[in-house]
This record gives sequence, structure tokens and C-alpha cells, in this order.
Amino acid sequence: MIDSVSDDLESRLEEIQARHDRVSAEMSEPGVATDQDRLRSLGKAYAELEEIVAPYREYREAVQQATDAHELAALESDPEMVAFLEDEAVKAEERAHEIRARLGSLLVPKDPNDGKDVIVEIRAGAGGQEAALWAGELYEMYRKLAERHRWKTDTLSSSPSDLGGFKDAVLEVRGRDAYGRLKHESGVHRVQRVPVTESSGRIHTSTATIAVLPEAEEVEVEIRPEDIVIDVYRSSGPGGQSVNTTDSAVRIVHVPTGIKIECQEERSQLQNREKAMRYLRARLLQRAQDEAAAKEAAARRSQLGSGDRAEKIRTYNFPDGRVTDHRIKHTSHQLADVLTGGEELDGFIDRLNEAERSQQLAEGGEGEPT
Repeated sequence: MIDSVSDDLESRLEEIQARHDRVSAEMSEPGVATDQDRLRSLGKAYAELEEIVAPYREYREAVQQATDAHELAALESDPEMVAFLEDEAVKAEERAHEIRARLGSLLVPKDPNDGKDVIVEIRAGAGGQEAALWAGELYEMYRKLAERHRWKTDTLSSSPSDLGGFKDAVLEVRGRDAYGRLKHESGVHRVQRVPVTESSGRIHTSTATIAVLPEAEEVEVEIRPEDIVIDVYRSSGPGGQSVNTTDSAVRIVHVPTGIKIECQEERSQLQNREKAMRYLRARLLQRAQDEAAAKEAAARRSQLGSGDRAEKIRTYNFPDGRVTDHRIKHTSHQLADVLTGGEELDGFIDRLNEAERSQQLAEGGEGEPT
């Protein structure tokens, strides 16, 4: 028999169905088509609600089919027909079970940041020059992943290392579901390999740290002019050599928090200032969210780790050609594909998101409708 959805879940699904109907009706109203902002907002709401309403319709159809088959079997005298109808009922029940599980997952509260663009901070950790080279490879990995997903990227700031790679680099990624796909990449990425500078062939371990910050809209983070100090200076490249003859580089210090942002990627002071302000807003939003999360420490999803910069999340072993994510205990032997931002990296991301949903369901039941 089918485990029917709880009264509470049924009530929420009915409300979502009603909301879906209202949005659909509003989209058909005269005048909405000429209001592009309103039409875009309604279209987004409709698409989000349809993700839940469509399987809910399928669930109800499957339940009805199972009920009808059982009732017909009870009235049937032919044994073969009874067996056929009961078999059809079982199939419908199994389909209803699968859809019911999917509905529970869909009702897990969405991270409000999932649809945002992101800023990815990449910093060389332990390992000296090898760590800088590793940071450069991670930078390329995320840039290529973004390219494959047709996301746009922009380097907000970087400090190239003399022998290649980066001491640190900040990459802006803009595109559909960028934060939702990249949010679990925060943490320490460890590499095990023989460095190019190693003559004895010994395997070294080096690290780089990733932080993924959701971009903040101006309305989300207020930055008062009196709270920031802006300096301009001449940009420089590796080794300190001048790469620009004008004072185009920008440094912004947010006095209340002490956060310092530097940007010198563009030749235009105005463009560097705009980039630096976007980065500062993201840092301030992340700070506020971290403080809120600290107050709700009991609700942290420990299964996926804290996302803290000091937490070792993944190891890339070159001699064995494998990559292991320590949070979900998953290993891939397609190292080259991961480092080129290929589908194997998406496989890690999919598993991390699925683990997050499973943890949410375990902690919070069916959640709240979106």
C-alpha cells in the first residue's frame, strides 16, 4: 500500500498548487506582457513552482491509478485479470513512492544564495612555490568549469608568483546557479605530487585555500561613504615591476571591519574601483552570514563540513591519478578530467549537493515550501 503524504505536507502542496494557479492566471492578464520586469518575476516564480507542482500531479495520478486497479481487481472473477490488475497496482504504488520521496527533497528549503553569482578566492597555502603553482591550477580548473557551463568569469585581483601560479587570485563567476554549484568548494584543497623543483623525486604535499562568496546586491549590504577609505596607486606585476604608468590600481579599506580590498586588473581606475566594491560587498555579506551561522551553530550541516577555510576537504593525488573528497568519502580516478573542469568535477558537485539535501531532510523533515 502507498504511504500517503502527511496532512501537513498535503496542505503545503495544495498551497503551492494554488499559488502556481494564481501566478499562471496573472501571467495571462492583459498588460503583463508589456511590463518586462513583472513578466520576468512571474516567469521565475512559475518555473520554481512548476518544479514541485508537476511531480505532485504525477503523484496524485499514480495514487489514483493504484486505487482504481485495486478496486477493479476486487470486482474481477478471472484469476489472470486479477493478477494483471494487482501487478498494475503495484507498479503504480512503486511510482508513487518514488515521486513522494522526490517531493520531500524538493520541499527542502533552498539556500537563498543559490541563484547568485559568486566570487571565488584562491590562496596558496603550505608548500611555498609549489603551493602557488597549485593555486594557479585550481584557478584554471574553476575558470574552465565556468567556461563549460557558459558562465562568465572576470579576475577581480591577483598576485602572480615569480615562477608561475598565484600567491592569491580572486575570480568572479556570473551565471545560472553559479553559487548553488560552487558553494561546497570552500576549504583546503591538498595536492600530493613530485614538484617540478624536486630533484630527488620525493612526493610533496602542498595546499591552497578556496573561499566561495555569494555576490551581494547593493540593497543587501549598505556601505556608507564615511566607512571606507579609498587609495589609488600604480599597479605592479610579479617582482614589483610596473605594469601601468598611471595610478589605476585601487585599494579600499572598510574601517569598521578592517577588510582591505585591492584591485589592479584593469587599466581604468573606475573599473578597478567598481570591481573592488563588488568584492567588498561580497566579503561583508559573507561576514554577516558567518556571524548569523555562528549564532545557530547547532543547525550547521556537519556532514558536509563547515566550509571553513582551515578544513581539508579534498585531496588530489597525482601519482595515483585520483581525487578524494573527504566529506562524502568519494574518490575518482579521473584526475585530469577534474583539473580541466570536466564532467568528473560536476560529479563531485552533484554528490555534495545531494548529500546536503539528504542532511537537510534528516535534520528538518520535509522542510518548508519554497
